[in-house]
Amino acid sequence: MAEEGSNEQLKQLKINLRETQVPFFEDEELQSQLDRAGGDIELATYNCLIIKAEECSLSVSGLSIADSSAYWLRLAAMYRPNCTTTAKGG
Repeated sequence: MAEEGSNEQLKQLKINLRETQVPFFEDEELQSQLDRAGGDIELATYNCLIIKAEECSLSVSGLSIADSSAYWLRLAAMYRPNCTTTAKGG
């Protein structure tokens, strides 16, 4: 039963990352990111999108592929965790 939940988490993570349209990660890498995020799909999504946003322009023999990092960063902003902290006064 726990494995079924893990498969559903992995499936949702792939959907969030648009892995069908733009594959980037192996399943083992995605599972590792889920484990690092304590099973939090949104946090794992955010972390993976930041990785996907690395500069990825390419130019070979006159063929150029534009950098898509801004797209992935905009998508990551949707999943960015809230950074709420309490400031300690003096």
